[in-house]
Amino acid sequence: MATKVFSAAIVGLESELVEVEADVGNAPSAFIIVGLPDKAVEESKERIRSAMKNSGLEFPRPKVTVNLAPADLKKEGPSYDLPIAVSVLATQEAFVWNPEDQRALFVGELSLDGHLRPIPGALSISLLAKRKGFPRIFLPAENAAEANLVPGLEIMPVTTLSELVLHLAGERRIALLDYTHPAPPEDSTSRYDMCYIQGQEHVKRALEIAAAGGHNVLMSGPPGAGKTLLARTLPSILPTLTLEEALEVTRLYSVSGVKPKDSPLLWERPFRAPHHTASGVAVVGGGTIPRPGEISLAHRGILFLDEFPEFGRAVLENLRQPLEDGIVAVSRAAGTIQFPAKFMLIAAMNPCPCGYATDPTHHCLCSVGQVMKYQKRLSGPLLDRIDIHTEVPRLKFEKLADTAVAESSSGIRKRVEQARQRQYARFKGSTILTNAEMSSREVREYCPVSAEIQTILKNAVTTMHLSARGYYRVLKIARTIADLGGEQSITTTHVTEALQYRPKVGE
Repeated sequence: MATKVFSAAIVGLESELVEVEADVGNAPSAFIIVGLPDKAVEESKERIRSAMKNSGLEFPRPKVTVNLAPADLKKEGPSYDLPIAVSVLATQEAFVWNPEDQRALFVGELSLDGHLRPIPGALSISLLAKRKGFPRIFLPAENAAEANLVPGLEIMPVTTLSELVLHLAGERRIALLDYTHPAPPEDSTSRYDMCYIQGQEHVKRALEIAAAGGHNVLMSGPPGAGKTLLARTLPSILPTLTLEEALEVTRLYSVSGVKPKDSPLLWERPFRAPHHTASGVAVVGGGTIPRPGEISLAHRGILFLDEFPEFGRAVLENLRQPLEDGIVAVSRAAGTIQFPAKFMLIAAMNPCPCGYATDPTHHCLCSVGQVMKYQKRLSGPLLDRIDIHTEVPRLKFEKLADTAVAESSSGIRKRVEQARQRQYARFKGSTILTNAEMSSREVREYCPVSAEIQTILKNAVTTMHLSARGYYRVLKIARTIADLGGEQSITTTHVTEALQYRPKVGE
């Protein structure tokens, strides 16, 4: 007797429907799984045998053949344990299907004692069920809250295999999980706050503009000037994720297997800070089984690269496409998988190898050639994609000893949130959320300028050697500055301030 249950495969960020078929033949005892399974799926045979035995269930003595269809889709990971076990039990007529349970998805890893372990990608699987018209999902209880983020589904949290069999047999029903609309948490306190940073008002202003418009920033200055502290304080002035953004981030973290267990939905903007020795796969993504890298885990948040020139040249150049397009493509023989990567790049660097080229209180030990070689580690095309370039000088004693309290992060965040609301209204109905995401077409539409401003920009293109990309990035920054000021039109003041954040000639 052949039986069939439905499950799901994680492919990149998406889920694909998998049919799990089981058949018991007359041949001597054997357990065969076909359908392009990987090692973890092959090992499920022993987990399923032990789980059934320790749950008081009998495993078939004749030959059992399990087919995972479609056969050309690679099946990876232990999440097929539960659907395979259910399909095998159905061949034994351990229960009689009712229509509601037969039209359901089954996913979950089994432990040897029959308990279910959590799996990655529960949110993607729920979205698949919604898309394919499956009304019900049986999955590990620890994944239930995450799966329940998608409305209109019946989420059945399963703790043990025996509990599921009793439910399928109609002896003891599993309680449905009630849907609750996700709501952002109340403002949480951060250990970092702009009020604790003395001086550096011009850098704080640059970071406020970056936070408001989603712009990339490069900070350069001597060691100890506060670059790292400023970068780590930036999240405190960013608005909370919208529900749409939170679902995107949660889905990425769930598929990657790094989502905190106690957080069904991630509301805080990501802050990722990989070390400069990180490999290209770790930063960009990839691997034998393609997984998101740091740039995708920073989606809708911040990617902080300290000691920017110390990263491998290949790693830095691989940032160029994601910085421009907001996606990263991982190519394999079987095809190309795309992961979202709309992040704010916040980079920090010293001006030279010893770090003191711009520090008036220290003597620089580097030759001109060493400084040039160090700075050439960052290519022109990469630097051109960074909107805001700002110097972070060493503070004088008077500033360090100043006891006056600076503006708090909460005050800055209110202005940032108001600017973001103006952008949400401007780009309503499109996939754009911030000014930094505008293409040249949108810049022409939303950033009209006067003849006087055109003259200023013409001179800047000549004297500052602005590229076409640099020209449009100046207009995006000016648009953000206008949004922060609550102004509809871009003025000369906005453009002249925006030009201050472009790299100077010769840098």
